[in-house]
Amino acid sequence: MQLVFRRPASVRSRGVLALLALICALPWQQARAAEKPRLRVDDYQIDAELVPSKHQLVGRAEVKFTALEDLSVAVFELHNDLRPTRVLDAAGKTLSAERVTQDSTVRVALPAGLSKDASTTLTFEYAGTLENADNGPVSGLKLAYVGDETSYLLYAGRWFPVSNYGINRFTATMHITVPAHWVVIGSGAESAGSGAPPAVRGRAAQRSQSGPQKTYTFTWNKQSFPGTIIAGQFLETTNKSGGLNVSVYFKPTHKEQASEYADTAAREFEYFSGQYGPPLSTNLKVVELPDDTVPAAWAPEVAALASRAITGKVNYRLLANTISRQWWGASVSPVTRDDWWLSDGFARYSEARYVESAAGSAGYQEAIKDIEVGALAYDTVPLASIGKMDPFSPEFQSLATDKGAEILHMLRWVIGDSAFENTMRVFAVKNAGKPARVSDFQKEAEGHAGQQLTWFFSQWLNSTGAPEFKNKYTVFRIGQEKEAPVKTAAAKSERKPGFRIVGQINQDLDLFRMPVDLKVDTDGQTEEKRIDVVGTDSPYTIETYGRPRRIVIDPNDHVLKNSPDVKVRTAILRGQQLVQTGDLAEALKQFQQALENNRNSSLAHYRIAEVFFLQHNYQAAANEYREAENGDLDPKWTEVWSYIQLGKIFDLTGQRERALGEYRKALQTNDNTKGALGEARKYMSAPYQQKSGDQPGL
Repeated sequence: MQLVFRRPASVRSRGVLALLALICALPWQQARAAEKPRLRVDDYQIDAELVPSKHQLVGRAEVKFTALEDLSVAVFELHNDLRPTRVLDAAGKTLSAERVTQDSTVRVALPAGLSKDASTTLTFEYAGTLENADNGPVSGLKLAYVGDETSYLLYAGRWFPVSNYGINRFTATMHITVPAHWVVIGSGAESAGSGAPPAVRGRAAQRSQSGPQKTYTFTWNKQSFPGTIIAGQFLETTNKSGGLNVSVYFKPTHKEQASEYADTAAREFEYFSGQYGPPLSTNLKVVELPDDTVPAAWAPEVAALASRAITGKVNYRLLANTISRQWWGASVSPVTRDDWWLSDGFARYSEARYVESAAGSAGYQEAIKDIEVGALAYDTVPLASIGKMDPFSPEFQSLATDKGAEILHMLRWVIGDSAFENTMRVFAVKNAGKPARVSDFQKEAEGHAGQQLTWFFSQWLNSTGAPEFKNKYTVFRIGQEKEAPVKTAAAKSERKPGFRIVGQINQDLDLFRMPVDLKVDTDGQTEEKRIDVVGTDSPYTIETYGRPRRIVIDPNDHVLKNSPDVKVRTAILRGQQLVQTGDLAEALKQFQQALENNRNSSLAHYRIAEVFFLQHNYQAAANEYREAENGDLDPKWTEVWSYIQLGKIFDLTGQRERALGEYRKALQTNDNTKGALGEARKYMSAPYQQKSGDQPGL
């Protein structure tokens, strides 16, 4: 919920989006996902002291909660590396607490019980070492870390007792004590003072904090998810315009980019304010995260980006996605996990809409092509049922994020721009600061569209798969063909059609229903017609003035559909995710599946070459990089990076002259995708030497 998950390197050549490793599935999360919540946390009062030199956190959390049913045991999630030393009831009496490491929970017995709708407060005192991802709540992913460079405590890291992650909205006051020369970034009104708060001062005998300390206090009094803290040494850059306060906290190595990121963040924030109405706050803190965690994270007033995503050319897509979470997540959030796409999918589509405003329709279409791949990569579970899945699995992420965004893209096509814009804005304003259901959004869309949309939402939420369109048609000559295109509507009305196309759109989903565009290229002007595709066979008739040369179904990708190209890209996406988990054998199977759909796919060959490179099978890797160079060069960057990778292989095998030849070819392409030209120049100067952790290209 508080993380921005992105697919590995985009299959449409968006190298700047090559951001995130696959998040492994957790069986315990799958088992717990569909459980009805038994309590609701209302407020936290948290005192935490960070001891960077020892990677330690010492914490105390007063948790006010309400029983949603009669309770005898209260269950909270807490990072396994944090050990509860004492749990107290509202009267200060010590309670029995059981640590269950299998699901990262702490189970607290309530001797007197707690009746439904009654509230009480438990106080947790805890401490531990947060240094790696070994015992974190998400296998293989570091979400909470205390160290000398930067400390980050993400809400998803469960660094305080959490209930119903991503669903349970809460208020919070947090006192965070750090070395005096550090800066702390969090959600809400901020104040700072010297020393540690009384709640944690002197409680940790193992603590050996040297030097002066400072305590930052953050108060967030609107129900949301103010559970992320980032601390370290940062340079601050501000942009205050139009009532918005943007502060950028970057490391010194990125000080040159800070001003441009502040300006871009301000523009994006203003754009989303125009689209969705006022946010919960007009303060925004853009913060740099280390590269050993997620590519981006968010909290109220906070948009955090990994260092690798901060480049000379502003990564405005990732930034837009993260900033849009101030509306889709911080303000409007899901009631249940089945509604999760109201946050992740809406943010993904907001990213695409900002691309449309910044780069025009061509940029928007490229963003939609990216989204299509994710929407179909794991489409085996209906979107309406994803609550049964692990929210950190690639299947859940693809469905909630990309299929959710694709549904918005299609809805815009079905009801029109005006009704869609009104739907999004009114839905955001009406549900600001509270959770919402998919049914709430459907009702809003129907009201603005003036039509019943059960057929649309049922089809895309409760079903799986997508159509693969086929077109059968016959052209009849019915009049005199005109050579010149028609210039005006009046002139067109005086002419008689020269040709009639009688055809039928076929697809294999019996219950399918969607309006679909047909574009007919003729000797004269292009003709377009909107066809209602219903069922497996949908007849149509189009009359044209010029001789038809080509007919294209859904030329602007308004409808989610399968095609040989999409099948190639989804197989490659699954393969990339398997590479990130280290399952190279299964990854190769996915890449081979992509080649079965397109033997000429440069991207599939390039990804296969990457696997062989990781295995140090340099001859096989070189063969595949050559195949990539000789393929369809879609995307174009496969050419320049294949040359670079071949150069690396020749350097590693002691063939320097051949390596230099490949680097020269790379420079001749003049393609600087993901800094390719700088990479080539670097290895022209000195041979490539493989280091631990090196990744092959994009």
